[in-house]
Amino acid sequence: MKTVKIRLPIAKKLFLSHFLAVVLVSGSIGTFFYINAIGSLTRNLQTRLKNSAALVSQLVDADDLNEIRNEADEVLPAYQKYLKLLRDLKHTNPDLAYLYVMRKEGDRVFFVIDTDETADQALPGRLYDYVVPALMRGFSAPSVDEQIYTDEWGSFMSGYAPLKNGAGTYLVGMDMRADEVGDKLSKVRISGIISLIFSIILAFVFSRFLSLHFTTPIKSLVSHCSSISEGNMGQRLEVTTGDELDDLIYALNRMSDQLEESYLRNQATQEALTEAKEELEVRVEERTRDLLELTQKLKYEIIERRRAEEALAKAAMSDPLTELLNRRAMNLHLTHELERFKRNQSPFSVLLCDIDHFKPVNDKYGHAAGDQVLISVAKILKDGTRGQDLVARWGGEEFLLLLPDTHLKGATELAGKLRRNIEGNFFVVEDKEFNLTISIGVCAYRQGQTLDDCINAADEALYRAKNLGRNRVEIAEEAI
Repeated sequence: MKTVKIRLPIAKKLFLSHFLAVVLVSGSIGTFFYINAIGSLTRNLQTRLKNSAALVSQLVDADDLNEIRNEADEVLPAYQKYLKLLRDLKHTNPDLAYLYVMRKEGDRVFFVIDTDETADQALPGRLYDYVVPALMRGFSAPSVDEQIYTDEWGSFMSGYAPLKNGAGTYLVGMDMRADEVGDKLSKVRISGIISLIFSIILAFVFSRFLSLHFTTPIKSLVSHCSSISEGNMGQRLEVTTGDELDDLIYALNRMSDQLEESYLRNQATQEALTEAKEELEVRVEERTRDLLELTQKLKYEIIERRRAEEALAKAAMSDPLTELLNRRAMNLHLTHELERFKRNQSPFSVLLCDIDHFKPVNDKYGHAAGDQVLISVAKILKDGTRGQDLVARWGGEEFLLLLPDTHLKGATELAGKLRRNIEGNFFVVEDKEFNLTISIGVCAYRQGQTLDDCINAADEALYRAKNLGRNRVEIAEEAI
């Protein structure tokens, strides 16, 4: 086993760490002075801009500018006078980019005079869209930008001051270009960067030196721990550091010995558990197979019972020949519709239909042909109604239609449509075509009626239609 000896006491390591901390603190102090130097230079520039703006503001009398409102006012003597004055002042200070006068009207700001000598000059009356807080304060007291702002003329730091006699309406502004401000800050910035780089290099050198003395024994410890994690129990680490890490190495070696003993015990236990697990899995598999078979049987029985219940429910509520609602089912729906009427006054109507001259069909072609005719008529009635309407075989060749949310007029129109559909249909029996007609009695439910009253009224209207020659629609007299 390789022996690594490191003779570096913890005291010296701590000394180096403190020394490094001092270096870092010195870098922090340098950074602090750099930031203060930048701040001081920026404040000096801001003070110069604000004081210069305040000085220039006393040279321009706001009373002379009231008539300068739009581009046409460039010819006014006051405009020419102050434009020349401001341009002369700008030329005397190479640090300045622009001098200008602005007027405030409500929340909007307009140019009055602009010293720009290019085609981008802001003429009188032009709206300034880049309003910043310092500019608005400049109408009442000298102010200066806290940072560099950008507009269509470029990036600047500006100072502002209210004009003499301006009454909070006029101000003079002066812009210093951002690159000029940057030039003044660059020297301080370069010095600070050099100091910061030197501190970083110094800190890196000491950190590297200190880390090598700490990481060498730690790497040995990590390697030994990795070996233990891979199953190499009982190995010992023979490393001497000469400091408190020796105690950690001793504890690690004891842990390795104990892990080896525990591993041997666990291995024996694991073998016993594996044997018991295999036996248990066999028993669980057998039990699971029995449960699956029982579950499948129960599912089949439940499905068959549900099918039987559905078939019974359908048989109890539908006519087996036409598959329409039977009389019992229709009575339930009529009762439900009557309750809706009592709660919401929702109108409903009933149609009672009877096939004309149906007995001769049975006599001539047989009951099988009659059944086919009933099925065909049921389909025509069903196809001719809305999804919410209900059609039932009321008895023999009679059909009852329940029309929810339907007044007498709508029910009569639907009855006429159904009568025409039956009349226009060709029924085929034994390769022979013939026509049938239908008579219909219509009744709209009225307040105070019973369901029997309403159905009887529709039945009376049906018999009246029969007596008047069949193939017609008659309305119950009570509903007229």
